[in-house]
Amino acid sequence: MTGATDRESNWPDLAGRLIEVEGGRGHVLPVRVYFEDTDFSGLVYHASYVRWCERGRSDFLRLLGGDHRRLIDGSGGTEPAAFVVRRMTFDFLRPARIDELLEVTTRVKAVGAASLTLLQTIAREGTALVEAEVTVVLISVSGKPLRISSALREAFGGP
Repeated sequence: MTGATDRESNWPDLAGRLIEVEGGRGHVLPVRVYFEDTDFSGLVYHASYVRWCERGRSDFLRLLGGDHRRLIDGSGGTEPAAFVVRRMTFDFLRPARIDELLEVTTRVKAVGAASLTLLQTIAREGTALVEAEVTVVLISVSGKPLRISSALREAFGGP
C-alpha cells in the first residue's frame, strides 16, 4: 500500500497551489461545477459554495504543512486539535452554472492567538461570484481554545 505522499505526487495540483498575495501567502483551488452542485433552476446551490470554501481552507492548511489529520491525531507533536468555524459571512454576487470552471482563492486577513480570519473569493475567469469571510478557531478535542503554533503562524504569513 502506498502512502498519501506517494499518491499525492501523482496529482501535484489536486490541492490547488499556494500563491503570493498582498501581505503574505494565499491559495487558489480550481473547482468544476457538476450537476450535483446545482439546484432545480440549473444554478449552483448556495451550499455548494460553502463546501468549496471549506475545501479551499483545508487545502491551504494542507499545503502549509498543517493538515487536519495531523492536527486531530496530534502527530505534529502537539495536543490533538481542530480548526472549527466560529463565524461565516457570504455575499452571493453572481450565479455559476454547470460545467463552469471556478477558482476558490483564500487569503489570510488576520491571525489571532487562537483564531484565523480568512477572506475567500470564488470567481469565474476573474469575475467574483461569491465573497466570504470566515473565522476559525483552533480548539483541543476537549473544546478548549489553543494557541496557533509559531510555525503555522509564520506559514500563514503572520507574526
